[in-house]
Amino acid sequence: MSDTSPIATPIEDPLFGEITVRQYGQDRLEVEGEGIPRVTLERDLESEVDPQTAIGSRDPAHLTMTIDGAEVALKPAKGGLTRRSYRVDVEYDGARYRLVPDSVPSSRLTRDGTHIGDFISNGDEMVMAEWKEDAEVRPTDASVGYALASAFGTGGQPMWMMIADGVSAALP
Repeated sequence: MSDTSPIATPIEDPLFGEITVRQYGQDRLEVEGEGIPRVTLERDLESEVDPQTAIGSRDPAHLTMTIDGAEVALKPAKGGLTRRSYRVDVEYDGARYRLVPDSVPSSRLTRDGTHIGDFISNGDEMVMAEWKEDAEVRPTDASVGYALASAFGTGGQPMWMMIADGVSAALP
């Protein structure tokens, strides 16, 4: 693990109380709170670091995620032109989670296809969650959501905006 000391600022979640997200540079991330399972996300230290991703990689071969010590299936998409190409999928305890950008600042968290909450983060320890009022939100939902939002960031520009930016950058 890197020598980087974690920055930890407690977050007050509207349903689960105080949650702490700690990032150890681009090597490791931890999420914990009194009412939620502990999540750890680590990048293989031998892998090349992607400076655009808080955890340092979007390659699932170089990432390990555990929930309460049990390894889970983590599948971040590679990222490209569309918002959907920045989705991150997790399978744990029979549930399928997906965090996918749905606006410029935020990403939508779904569990088994049901929208349960929205997250905002710049890929740092400061993560904000807004849970859907009609959703049955579980403690693991919070653990997964905070970890993915912090590790991969949230939000994304629509494709038309990225194309317009590319065209304007190419013009003299």
